[in-house]
Amino acid sequence: MNPPHDIDRRAHDPAGTRDDVATTTREGGRPVVVAIDGPSGSGKSTVSRRVAERLGLAYLDTGAMYRAATWWALHRGVSLTDSGAVAALVREMPLVMGVDPCDPGVHVDGHDVGKAIRETAISSAVSAVATNLEVRAELGRRQRAEIAAQSASSSFSGGRGIVAEGRDITTVIAPDADVRLLLTASEEARLARRAREVHGTDDDAAVEATRDQVVRRDADDSTVSQFLVASDGVVTVDSSLLDLDQTVQAVLDVIARTAGVHA
Repeated sequence: MNPPHDIDRRAHDPAGTRDDVATTTREGGRPVVVAIDGPSGSGKSTVSRRVAERLGLAYLDTGAMYRAATWWALHRGVSLTDSGAVAALVREMPLVMGVDPCDPGVHVDGHDVGKAIRETAISSAVSAVATNLEVRAELGRRQRAEIAAQSASSSFSGGRGIVAEGRDITTVIAPDADVRLLLTASEEARLARRAREVHGTDDDAAVEATRDQVVRRDADDSTVSQFLVASDGVVTVDSSLLDLDQTVQAVLDVIARTAGVHA
């Protein structure tokens, strides 16, 4: 496994001050870990990136890791139905995850796959990889390592911490996170958001074209992870009637109440 991607913060902040973000290290210098889970189309990725940016934290998109694994298997010609072969391939996958919320790149074997993993072909196939328990174990190990790496002063966040989002993050990967949230929304709202993201419109045709990616994937993934109902200690934020800025503020409010960290 490649080591967690440690971006040189000086490239983003030559003076080393980062005056544009809050100083989020808490009393005693402890980093904060924020874990955000939720169904497809709930806005996890966009909201998590905005929150991480506002707080000066690193950002980890764990769903992108499953998408990258899917891309890698297809790129190497491995059948996604051969669970053992896929798991073996993923264990050796040369994956580097960017943790800068302003530019969270994804690279596999030197290839920038940030755009490729968002294509419909990957969205339609990723559940086959995400429900592979051996793959989940391997990527879960890497996710924990990425989260732990942000406690170091030499890391991207300077030891302030990280916002990590995706399936299992509040229950399996980071059950001891300082803040655990389930970001949810009605199916109607989630379908419309994903349709706008993929097709640029939320008309009836676009919504129907997106339905499989949202509804079927949630049904498939729910067989191996819990993300539709908040577990004990996980705070639910329902964004059905909120716009993006309101949702980000709602999450920041939870973080402020729970961990004493303010933007």
